[in-house]
Amino acid sequence: MATTSVPPPEKEADDTGRTSRRKVLQALSGLMVGMFVSILASTVVANALPRIIADLDGTQTVYTWIVTSELLAMTATVPLWGKMADLYSKKLLIQLSLGLFVVGSLIAGFTPNVEILILSRVVQGVGAGGMSALAMIVMAAMIPPRELGRYAGVFGAVFGVGTIAGPLIGGLLVDTPWLGWRWCFLIGVPFTVIAIVLLQRTLSLPVVRKEIKVDYLGAFLITAGVCTILVWSSLAGNQFAWASWWTAGLVGVGVLLLAVAVWVESRAAEPIIPLGIFRNRTVTLATVASVLVGVAMFGGTVFLSQYFQIALGYSPTVAGLMSLPMIFGLLVSSTVAGQLITKWGRWKGFLVAGGVIMLAGMALLGTIGGQTSTLVLSIYMAVLGIGVGMLMQNLVLAAQNDVPAQDLGVTTSVLTFFRSMGGAVGVSALGAVLANRVTTLMTERLGPIAGGAGAPADAVPDIASLPAPVRTVVQDVYATATADLFLIGVPLTALALLAVLFIKEKPLNTLSGDERLAQENAAAH
Repeated sequence: MATTSVPPPEKEADDTGRTSRRKVLQALSGLMVGMFVSILASTVVANALPRIIADLDGTQTVYTWIVTSELLAMTATVPLWGKMADLYSKKLLIQLSLGLFVVGSLIAGFTPNVEILILSRVVQGVGAGGMSALAMIVMAAMIPPRELGRYAGVFGAVFGVGTIAGPLIGGLLVDTPWLGWRWCFLIGVPFTVIAIVLLQRTLSLPVVRKEIKVDYLGAFLITAGVCTILVWSSLAGNQFAWASWWTAGLVGVGVLLLAVAVWVESRAAEPIIPLGIFRNRTVTLATVASVLVGVAMFGGTVFLSQYFQIALGYSPTVAGLMSLPMIFGLLVSSTVAGQLITKWGRWKGFLVAGGVIMLAGMALLGTIGGQTSTLVLSIYMAVLGIGVGMLMQNLVLAAQNDVPAQDLGVTTSVLTFFRSMGGAVGVSALGAVLANRVTTLMTERLGPIAGGAGAPADAVPDIASLPAPVRTVVQDVYATATADLFLIGVPLTALALLAVLFIKEKPLNTLSGDERLAQENAAAH
């Protein structure tokens, strides 16, 4: 396979030829802004969704799909972005992904109905997929694994803060009379434009072009299979029974498409997901853990804002403030763990500790109810945030450290793909569980009036408009259903911890991805 390297203009380097720390920090500034706004898009609507659903006449299923559609588009396109990074300029691709994000945000901000809103979220997701995959690929190219812990910790914090701070920002916008929920989408536009400009001025990387072909058939089959499973998981229990011909048909088609995708990928010259990388035990175990962490984290936390507003009766702004303990826990643990990994050169202890703490946080949140105090809830959320911060980004670091430099891009995109897929599946499946549980409990406790006068059975209630006795029942129902989601997340998190325990710790490499690739190419010749 022939490759040509086009050196960047005026690349700043130290005496060893490695990109200087000042240049790295300058490049990371644009990457971090881009990463933050793309991740923010996944969660900024969380506290705004009850208001959006009410204004656009949506249902609980639509509530779930406004989140899931963005996650799904991000998941499906991550491997494609990673593959294109081998063909074209990484800087150009990142700027293109941010441009798509701007287009999606503008469409969402002016949407007239839920159908257009879901479509706009798909466009946002495609852009976010590029940013999620390419940011880590660029970092691995510039920074050695031994030093990557420091920067990965910061990026993990940015990812986590973007994931969890979104509800706070969304709540503030919804409660500001002269702004409203549409600004949850529009607010990211100027920051995205700033990120594009920063990247144009600061990011400079060699362009390595490879003579490869993109496996579009494999990409289509993977996307179609995952979409089919997600459609089933979001509709089962509401539109049709879990045990029904619809379930058998959708699950059967989804599994068949994914099986054919595996067959195609095993024979493709340049597969979207090279099955060979799973021969590496670290990559396989990190992938399993990433999927499970994605299911537990996204699947559980996305519905917390609904719990705050419906079960506890808080305003969107207060509901956003309620997420601060998780933000601070994640921010501190991710940053501190990254610094200590760089200092000591050891990382497995942080993965194991993160898995244990995250498991404890999920179990504690499984005990919440309609009367849980703010202090207790804050402690539980902080515990979960600390665990996620120590675990999530360091899984990528462990895998990147254990593969050849030529596989850095595909390894990073595969891990990002499976983590995002876990999140999409988690939100979709647990959202369906929540909707089904709420409908069942409402029918049991309120009988024929459960859906209200002419309202759909799975309609999201407006707490303020309900009579006091009914409001109490509805709040208790949502509290019980939300706690059930975290209890479902407990065994998933336990499996993630089990996978982490079997990852073998290896010394962190002291060469950057570009340096390792040059060394490997020299050895091959």
